[in-house]
Amino acid sequence: MKTKKELPVCPVATTVGLIGSKWKLMIIRNLVVRPWRFNELMKSINGISQKVLTTSLRELEADGIVYRKDYKCNPPKVEYGLTELGTKLKGVLDELAEFGDYYKERI
Repeated sequence: MKTKKELPVCPVATTVGLIGSKWKLMIIRNLVVRPWRFNELMKSINGISQKVLTTSLRELEADGIVYRKDYKCNPPKVEYGLTELGTKLKGVLDELAEFGDYYKERI
């Protein structure tokens, strides 16, 4: 996780820096509902590559938005979910969805 000194002064820029990619937004959109396993996320996010999903999940985990739970069993079972901090993004996603619906009605 970055320190306060490493973050932009602007709060919008901070948020965009954390979740600004379309893939991160799609990952968070799914994780708002419930924890997901890696392959479930891969199948549910059309067009994302394994490498991009892995990188995005690692970045979100490093930023404190996502947690990774390893069940340490064979075959391996790993689950991803939102941290308490990550759940605060639900309102942001709700607003984006509302605007998307509004935009679709307008065009």
